[in-house]
Amino acid sequence: MKKAFSEWNSLLTNVHPLILTLAVLSCVGMNLLANKSIDTGLSWLALDCGILFSWLAFLSMDVATHCYGPRAATAVSLTALLLNLVMVAVFFVASIVPGVWGESFVEGSEQVINGALDNTFGGTWFIILGSSIAYAVSAVLNNFLNWAIGERLGDDRGFGTFAVRSYVSTFMAQFADNITFALLVSRTFFGWTMLQCVTCALTGAVLELLFEVFFSPMGYRISLAIKEQQHAAAPRMA
Repeated sequence: MKKAFSEWNSLLTNVHPLILTLAVLSCVGMNLLANKSIDTGLSWLALDCGILFSWLAFLSMDVATHCYGPRAATAVSLTALLLNLVMVAVFFVASIVPGVWGESFVEGSEQVINGALDNTFGGTWFIILGSSIAYAVSAVLNNFLNWAIGERLGDDRGFGTFAVRSYVSTFMAQFADNITFALLVSRTFFGWTMLQCVTCALTGAVLELLFEVFFSPMGYRISLAIKEQQHAAAPRMA
């Protein structure tokens, strides 16, 4: 156990603080915003506002994998997940602390609105468990698939290689994330059919891929800046 913790700490120590910050921020943000659904106007397309942050989680994984390798990227992802669970606990405590939310002051509806806000921040155990498992599965898949594609194509061939490995790994991992959550939660607790699970997982992955395509140039520039810092620091470390 001590050896594993030491190795984990060593992996995190080498990662740029910005990457870890973005990973934690995106993990906490997407799980909180997942409480609000998006009205797409399409009965077969189920999305939630967590998508506004989830692209950042996968982009930070891609940058971490590109700069530090899949094991370090996975350490970052799982650390973000653990810190998110800490925040979930804090939100739950806040939801049961006696008091009134500022937005609940609507005459005649104070208790209803206050209860709804408490339930939103307090969370539901099976949704938290399902999303945590789905995130862990998708993080491992994304990081090691991204690395494997990079090994096959060559690691330093410019934006094209970064884009290919990011697009493929993001799509596959996002589908894995969506289908895992759908099977564990939506099908088990809400009675979704298998077709609904697969359709929503696939369409969600496509939309997430579009976010990745749009923001990947930014991720590539961040990875270049980090690698330049690594090269600059190498002589001083020798």
